[in-house]
Amino acid sequence: MLRLEGVTIDMGGATLAADWAVQPGRRVAVLGPSGAGKSTLLDAIAGFRPLERGRILWDGQDLTGLPPERRPVSILFQDGNLFPHLTLARNLGLALRPDGRRPDAAGIARIAAALARVGLEGMQDRRPGTLSGGQQSRAALARVLLQERPILLLDEPFAALGPALKAEMLELVRDVAAQLGALVLMVTHDAGDARRFAEAVVLVADGIAAPPVETERLFADPPPALRAYLGEGGH
Repeated sequence: MLRLEGVTIDMGGATLAADWAVQPGRRVAVLGPSGAGKSTLLDAIAGFRPLERGRILWDGQDLTGLPPERRPVSILFQDGNLFPHLTLARNLGLALRPDGRRPDAAGIARIAAALARVGLEGMQDRRPGTLSGGQQSRAALARVLLQERPILLLDEPFAALGPALKAEMLELVRDVAAQLGALVLMVTHDAGDARRFAEAVVLVADGIAAPPVETERLFADPPPALRAYLGEGGH
């Protein structure tokens, strides 16, 4: 279980508070207006941003003081975070060997299998710049498969993709997360994406990341903050 216990995060002139828990294996959307703190929340869970107060725990282990590389977390950013000068095999190899050394034969086979799993079979020797945006997203997802971490954070990684391709990628994330048994927290501005993908929603607004609420229950009876957001252009 991921638990945010009395958490306060400094956002530079404002704060974001969170105090809730969510079970492993759930798909949770993080929804709210621009600037409300959605990415800030993910950064804190990943270890990129310190807490002002409180603790973050996973299965009872206190993660609060751990650096990002020691947390049980994978994160997908909008740019995919692939090194342009490295082949896909070398990029994905960093998930297995963060020291940059080449994986052994078993590791190379795992990389090939992960690429095949996301529809990039045989593309080990391609560089990111030769791939479409959708293919780069798939490569980044293959790296998540190799990391095999139980918490997967998505910071709008598919925002630049068209609607059909984005829907395809969300379905692939659903499959990959199920294979890993991973908890997914997905930042989105799109209420439609939240309804299609997520079992529950964390609404971030007015300095609070609210406890997760079952998706259909939330949209059936939206609180004032969600009602105001949807009126501003949520879909």
